[in-house]
Amino acid sequence: MNDNGKINRRDFIKSSVLTGGVLFAQAAIPARAMDFLSEKNEDKNDMFTDDGLVKGVCDIHLHCRPDSRERSVDEYGFMQDAMRAGYRAVMFKSNDFSCHDRTYIIRQALPEAECFGSFCMNRVHGDKVNPFAAQKAVETSGGLCRCIWMPTLDAAYHYQCEGRKEKGIPVLDDNRQVLPEVVRVMEICAEAGIIFATGHASPKESITLARKAKEIGVDKFVVTHANSHFWKMTADQIKQCIDLGAYIEYCYLPCLWGEGTKMSQYPRQSIGELAGFVRIDPSRSFISTDLGQAVMPHPIEGMRDCILKLLAEGIPQSDIDLLVRHNPAWLIGLTQH
Repeated sequence: MNDNGKINRRDFIKSSVLTGGVLFAQAAIPARAMDFLSEKNEDKNDMFTDDGLVKGVCDIHLHCRPDSRERSVDEYGFMQDAMRAGYRAVMFKSNDFSCHDRTYIIRQALPEAECFGSFCMNRVHGDKVNPFAAQKAVETSGGLCRCIWMPTLDAAYHYQCEGRKEKGIPVLDDNRQVLPEVVRVMEICAEAGIIFATGHASPKESITLARKAKEIGVDKFVVTHANSHFWKMTADQIKQCIDLGAYIEYCYLPCLWGEGTKMSQYPRQSIGELAGFVRIDPSRSFISTDLGQAVMPHPIEGMRDCILKLLAEGIPQSDIDLLVRHNPAWLIGLTQH
């Protein structure tokens, strides 16, 4: 409670978990997200205070400005917020543009910032996966590109799920074999020691990619969005990928979108279902927020909520540490196995 008798944001978050309340009421999410950005400085400082809850967190999948879609915060401002909150590191993602080059500039202004970028193989780089673009990304000054994502919003599977007439960018050929250009990007990632991520590939495509990645020797192969909408995998599919050497990404965004929000086209996932996913094998999994949308909560607010709710679901602190600290830190090259 602050001096004027109003409950502060931190107390509100904690009380909502302890009483079983829902932090982001369905009808209130967009308003809370926008109100949050305009609240008084002391409230913002309270949210981003390093109180230990998110200390050491590595969120390696979030979206900020500049981008081709509206976002809630810019990369430089977010990095400042993350450092105040005690984050260890951040990896930015843009579906259309490089962001590893921008993190190089951010680090000039914030020398202590552990920020990294990634690169998505979408249509802005051509009508098929582009190994030349991937090679240039890993050669960019600073070596801050730590992930190459296969096509996301322009993926063939994504287009198919949306019923679009045009063809998206494929990762497999007509015989369900991994395309040569995709194999080359795997080799580039293996040589650079960075993440190769499945993007918006289907669950079955992801298994095929995992098999090829193991054959090539990709140490940091990641199956993304394994709990999210079109890309949701079964426990058996997840275990197949893990057996092939994959790490599995679970996003918190599906627990926030849904009916009553500006992303109502997607079914909301319960925190219990998310907890079920992370219990499959925390040692080979990690959690990202996938936040940054203008109509969703600030990514740090989302990460706090995620951690608190998973703890309330009985996920041990040791597993939380693996999911949001240790595993993502290793994947982006901050620690050794």
